[in-house]
Amino acid sequence: MKTFSAKPHEVERKWYVIDAKDKVLGQVAVEAARLLRGKHKPIFTTHIDTGDFVVVVNADKVVLSGNKEQAKVYTRFSGYVGGLKVETPRQVRDRRPVLLVERAVWGMIPKTRLGRAQYGKLKVYAGESHPHEAQQPAAYEVK
Repeated sequence: MKTFSAKPHEVERKWYVIDAKDKVLGQVAVEAARLLRGKHKPIFTTHIDTGDFVVVVNADKVVLSGNKEQAKVYTRFSGYVGGLKVETPRQVRDRRPVLLVERAVWGMIPKTRLGRAQYGKLKVYAGESHPHEAQQPAAYEVK
């Protein structure tokens, strides 16, 4: 019996819409990362991009469990003296709400060329509407 390996030209890509309204951020990110990588497909191959396109709507209404809204901290450092930036999820939500979902999904995919290609198929929108109706995306329910 031969081992199956997917070929890039054989992969069929679908479009999915995830409504993040009143859903936990981690659960939305797990399902989005799973769909982006293609791990839900029987043809999943680790070194080939077998994933689908994912559109996340209502990213501004995603919730964090527990006390993470005030206690969790996002940090980044510019490399200069005094260049440490610290933000809570509430501050990130006020500044740019889609960043919460984008960062969570980015943390769940590989940091390689393949991972960057898979991450490029993620589309996140703060509101209810999105410009991808022509692709006829299917609704995907996060439990």
